[in-house]
Amino acid sequence: MTRRTPRRGGAVTRRTRALALLVVLGGLLSACAGPSAPTDSPRAADEPFWSAEFDGAAATRPSAAFWNTETGNREAEGWGNDELQYYTDDAANSSLDGEGHLVLSARPAPDGSELPCHTQRFCPWTSARLTTEGKVALTSGRVEVRAKLPTGTGLLPAIWMLGGNGAEWPAQGEIDICEVVGTEPRTVYGTAHGPTYFDEDGIGGETTLAADASQAFHTYAVEKRPNRVTWSVDGKPYFTLTPSKLPAPRDWVFEQDMHLLLDVAVGGDWPGPPDASTPSPATMTVDYVRFYGEGQA
Repeated sequence: MTRRTPRRGGAVTRRTRALALLVVLGGLLSACAGPSAPTDSPRAADEPFWSAEFDGAAATRPSAAFWNTETGNREAEGWGNDELQYYTDDAANSSLDGEGHLVLSARPAPDGSELPCHTQRFCPWTSARLTTEGKVALTSGRVEVRAKLPTGTGLLPAIWMLGGNGAEWPAQGEIDICEVVGTEPRTVYGTAHGPTYFDEDGIGGETTLAADASQAFHTYAVEKRPNRVTWSVDGKPYFTLTPSKLPAPRDWVFEQDMHLLLDVAVGGDWPGPPDASTPSPATMTVDYVRFYGEGQA
């Protein structure tokens, strides 16, 4: 049996939405900091045990001490979703911008690059996929990522987590902190995947932004506590998952270290192919990543 490469579960879930669970809870996860803090950033009284603030010169690659760069397409079977991007370790696809941000860029492949693709001979796009696997992980607490996400036909940016229990996906456990499908630019999806709830059976919720996700920074977060995972945007919770919401409570797989992944995918079974209107480059701009609570760093 061919192993499915974890792309980010929940693609089909969002298409059907039949199993999506939406809970709007209102309120804030934590109080805001003083006036110098971004208005969308819920600043907690506790200090992060690890953070990436992305200070550095423009065109510098993110620190290899904390970030892995995954590459390829064909050998990863189109990243489990028949996607069209070839992930590279080039600064053109992932680097600092010199203004305190990490930028992940999806862009058309250079002429003559001949990057092997799963669904066709060569990949027409390049992009970036970064992970903290083996370097930084959250055991219990909160992860916050303040970012501006690209939108447009055929784009699927994601901020998500995978478990480090050594099991094969989906028993590995996956938490999609946020996904924004390019043709639904104001909708944020958060989903969990585990042994008996994955792909179209992933369990999650959604919330609506006031404007296109590419127009402003938002703080996308997950609070991961024993027997509870809560998703929020800008400090406002919109969905909470507990073992009671699973097909069987024993399928809860989130009491473990989970590492972070950032990527910008193009095409595939979901969200569908890009077209002439697709932005190029399509950029995810990350202001910071912060882990609060307990974990590996």
